[in-house]
Amino acid sequence: MRVISGKSKGTTLKAVPGMKTRPTSDKVKEALFHRIGPYFNGGSGLDLYAGTGSLGIEAMSRGFSSFVFVDKSPQAVKVIKANVKAANLLESCEIYRNDAKRALAALEKRKKTFDLIFMDPPYDQQELAKMLQAIYDKELLTPSGKIICEHRSSVKLPDTISLITKQTEDLYGDTGVSIYALDK
Repeated sequence: MRVISGKSKGTTLKAVPGMKTRPTSDKVKEALFHRIGPYFNGGSGLDLYAGTGSLGIEAMSRGFSSFVFVDKSPQAVKVIKANVKAANLLESCEIYRNDAKRALAALEKRKKTFDLIFMDPPYDQQELAKMLQAIYDKELLTPSGKIICEHRSSVKLPDTISLITKQTEDLYGDTGVSIYALDK
């Protein structure tokens, strides 16, 4: 696993030990960033269920100004810190060990908003529709922001949740990627 493009291109990223974390493949990551970018001029992001931090690190390498990484696993948080440091991005990051729902509540209290939100929870623990609703209710997405949901390809997420609408859905083998944005 590596950073594919941008200022940290080629940086090797560590994996979380064990089989509970499923890093996004380079093929899926490359296709995803061609769909939403591929490069950015600033912005703030949230990598919820961050795992290795690979998606947020890739976005920062491609031009995002800052990212918040959240994962409930102590091992994952340790790996995220190491990966962010290896990519020379530590000064632009916040890394938290927290449950996703509690993290969203804490971010709401801090009045944080994000231009890009990644959600890639373990396939067997996905509550993506509920989390999309929570992001909407807590007003965490900027008006032009995007939410990227990675899920099992057999899972069909709703086309609309409140005023958040699915823009695209792509399938890559066992992996599905749904991209949401606020209705304009």
